[in-house]
Parts: sequence; C-alpha cells; structure tokens
Amino acid sequence: MSNKALLYSNTPPSKIQEKRFVEFLEKKYGESYSIIWKQTDLSEGSFRLKVGSEVYDWSNEGRLLQLKDALHKLKFKEDNIIPLLKDAMEKWNPDAVAYEEGRVITVGDGIATVSGLDNVCYGEILVFSSGIRGMAQELRPNEIGCMLFGDDSEIVEGSIVRRTGKVAGIGVGDEYLGRVVNALGKAIDGKGKIYYEEYRSLENPAPGIIDRQSVDTPLETGILAIDSMFPIGRGQRELIIGDRQTGKSAIAIDTVLNQKGKDVICIYVTIGQKASSVAQLVQNFRNHGAMDYTVVVNASASDPAPLQYIAPYAGCALGEYFMEKGKDVLIVYDDLSKHAIAYRSLSLLLERAPGREAYPGDVFYLHSRLLERSAHLNEKRGGGSMTALPIVETQAGDVSAYIPTNIISITDGQIFLESDLFFAGQRPAVNVGLSVSRVGGDAQTKAMKKAAGAIRLDLAQYREMEVFTQFASDLDEATKRQLTYGQGLMQMLKQDQYKPYKQYEQVIILIVVLSHTLQDVPEDQVKDVILELLALFEESHFDITTRLEDTGILLDEDKEEIIKIAKKYLQERG
Repeated sequence: MSNKALLYSNTPPSKIQEKRFVEFLEKKYGESYSIIWKQTDLSEGSFRLKVGSEVYDWSNEGRLLQLKDALHKLKFKEDNIIPLLKDAMEKWNPDAVAYEEGRVITVGDGIATVSGLDNVCYGEILVFSSGIRGMAQELRPNEIGCMLFGDDSEIVEGSIVRRTGKVAGIGVGDEYLGRVVNALGKAIDGKGKIYYEEYRSLENPAPGIIDRQSVDTPLETGILAIDSMFPIGRGQRELIIGDRQTGKSAIAIDTVLNQKGKDVICIYVTIGQKASSVAQLVQNFRNHGAMDYTVVVNASASDPAPLQYIAPYAGCALGEYFMEKGKDVLIVYDDLSKHAIAYRSLSLLLERAPGREAYPGDVFYLHSRLLERSAHLNEKRGGGSMTALPIVETQAGDVSAYIPTNIISITDGQIFLESDLFFAGQRPAVNVGLSVSRVGGDAQTKAMKKAAGAIRLDLAQYREMEVFTQFASDLDEATKRQLTYGQGLMQMLKQDQYKPYKQYEQVIILIVVLSHTLQDVPEDQVKDVILELLALFEESHFDITTRLEDTGILLDEDKEEIIKIAKKYLQERG
C-alpha cells in the first residue's frame, strides 16, 4: 500500500507532472507514494506538496520565505550592504527544501499549543505565520507547548507554524560593548543596529573540571566590607541576598564601576525591573565612564515572561564569548527571584505540575545550569574567567525560603544584607555573621590579607559585647575601650555609593583602624578622618600608595610608616 502526499495548487497536475512528483518522493524517502490533489487559491504555476508534517512550498510566498532566510544569513555592515545584496540576489536559486509545518491548537497568555511538528527539538525556534517567533518548551506525544517572544494577539487557532531547525540564541561580538539590548540581543538604546560576529545558543554546557583552574585572582569590588572579609575571585559565584531596598543592586553597581581600568568586561542583566530604574542605571554607568566596558541586557517588567526567562541565559552566552577569548568577565543577574517567578508563570501555563511554593520541580536545575557556566578557564582554554553576582530578594530576611536556599547551595558564598543594619544607617548593610566567601583568602592580595588581619574576629567580639552591655549599667574602662573600638570598626565599614575604594586605600584604612590609631577619635568623626587621611596619602605619600597598588605586597616598614603618618596627622589635627 502506497503512502499519500497532498498536492495543493490552483489547477490539477498533468499526468507527466504527477509522475515527476511521485518519482521525486520515492527517491527522497525510498517508499512508494500516491498524489492526492486539493484545489487552493495559489497563483498559476505555484504548488505546495505536503508529506506527513513536511512541506515543499513552491508558491510565491514559499520562495520569498527562502529568499528571506538566505538574506538573514548574510553578515554585512553599512558600507558593503548593497554589493552583498546584489550578489546574493544574482546567485540565489530556490531549492526543493522541505520544512516541517504545524498548526496552532490554542493560544493565550504568551503560550501557544501546536500540533503537527513531530520532530521539533526542545529549545528550538518556531516561526508563526504572523512573523512572531517562539521557543519550543514543552514536548508532549501529540502536541508541543511554545512560549512566544511577541504579542500573541496576531496568532489565532489554526495559524501555521514553521520549524527553523535553530535553537534559541543571541548574536555576540565586541560591538555589544557600551550598548543596551533586550533578551533577544536587539539594541533598545536608539543607537542603531548591532552587527554581531557569531551566533551562540542561549544554553551551553558548563565547562568541565578539566577545563577549569582554581580561583586565585581577586575581583575587587571596591567595597571595604566585602574585599576585606568576603573576597570575590575571578571565576567565582557570589550571591547577593537580602530584603527589598537594602542596597543589593548598589553593591553590584559599585562593583561594575570599580572595574574601570582593570580590563574586566561587565554584563548587567536586569530582570523584571521598571524601565525608569534601568534608564537610571544606564545613566549612572555613563556618568562614571562604565558603559565603555559594559553591556546591559534588559528584560523589563513590561516585557512578557518568556523574555524575562531567557534574559540571564542571553547575558551568559554573551559573557561566554568574551571569556573564551581569554578575557575576564563580570556578570550580574538582577535578580533571579523575578527570573524564578517568570519561569513559574510559564510552567503553570504549560500545565506542568506545581511543587513547593508552586514552583516546578526543575527550578533548581534552571539556576544551576546558568550559574555553573561561570568559571576560571585553564590556560589551554585561554585562561579567561566569568564571575557571577546573582541577586536574590528575601521576604522578611527569610534565607530558608525555596529560591534563596536553592541558589545558596549553587553559589560559592553569599553577601547577606540586613534591613535592621540598613535602617540604622550602616551602609552597605552587610551582615558579617551570615555572609561568607568559600574562596576566602585565595582571592586576596598579600597586602589585603595582611592588613585585614583579625577584623572578623574583632567585629564578632564587638557584637557580642554590644548585646551584653545593653543590660549593664556600669562598665569598666577596658570594656568601654573595646566598645569604642568596635564602633570605630563599624564606622570604617560605612561607604557612600558610587565611591568604591582603590586597593591601596582599603589597605591604609584597615592598617590605621585595626592598629587602634583612631581609638580616641569620636565615633561621628571617624569617617571624616579616614577620608582626610586618604587625601593626605594621595597628595604627599604616593611612594607608599604606588608600591601597594603595583606589587600587592605590604612590607612591615610600610605598615609602620602608615601608622606613624596617621598618628602624626591626628596630633596636628588636634
């Protein structure tokens, strides 16, 4: 019994044409076929041949579609577009290429259910007859769930859907630096089209252990509380976690600003933020000269959930391009709580089973396959690195909630920001007890390691004593001095936004404060004295500052000299 193929045309085929169709199909598929003709309103000489879910489209629309695909593959710039187009048009010849075609069963809320695409792959891009693109996300025996990257109002039941054979991806290249793009890699800053060098899929396997090397080079944030106690190394993943409005984004922004002149490329991914907040972020980067080495990938709150879902993967693919060229990359995901919420919405609309807090069961895998792609590659792979700073929002400081615990277990440490500290004026509001870096001193310079000393221990003693002395009415002199010293430490850790410290500045501050040199300075003047001392070293002792900055080593004589200069300055200050 022969297989059946449907032929759509305006007029019935002649015996010779029908014979040619049969011979073509038998040669293509190795089986016998019979042709069933169906009349349609195609133009004279046009036809569409359908074999199962595959379609050979020889209509004017089909040929135009082939030409469009051919032109899409061209790589051009403004100066060579006309010759390239002419050459492509002259050489183009439509082929008898089959593509798989399906139809929409239902559509709504950014999700389309499609039938007829038997060989579609997970993550493959699908094109709807209206021109809107989507991504196959749920594969079932007789239908697939597809999330849409555009307005679903133009798609109706029965609309034609076409496979592209390409997985979802983003164009990558050096031209992205200094630009603001959406989750599909399209420019949204009004500065013209971006010409990319290659196309990378959104999902890529994380580098294996053999391809990695240990994290041993500091990525300086410029924030004293972090660089001294919870150092971040290039290739590390450090979570920034805390309640709403506690300065999480401020830490990430200052870290980006501090990479100026350090040959680090920054990628800032915003997920579910207000458009005004993103505009302000970009303006701050421009004001401080950070956009020269930064790309902002924006999926704002007004964008559909599918774009919010793919945004961090798009940013990560862009970061991998630079990492594999041997460069150091810093990527910020702001924030993954909203990313998980977008994925939860998609999953529930795709009718996946809900789990804890209504998140699907694979939400852990969602973030692990993203964050594991950050690494410090070995020299054979180019020696590049990608450092991830994911941000997660907690509710009332609950770090034991589902998404926070998931991401804490994936990352190499966390910086916990506490609301009480923030509202008490301690900014950045880093909770020293709950924050940790699992890379530790390996990601510090020798100077910083030597200068930081026992700062965490001193702070822990101060916190305990502070709690204890709330119930004591009379304190001895030693306890009072210990409290004063602890208050000075807390003042030292206060830092204004957009003002990251240089490495040598942090070393000088730590040496001066931890040596009890500022013991007798009133608490409200500690910060001013520190800034005055830094200005003094900048103006009059650049031999010490240059040595600290260039070598990253703190000599004993330099340490003694710094303390001596500070004491002399305090005496003269009175």
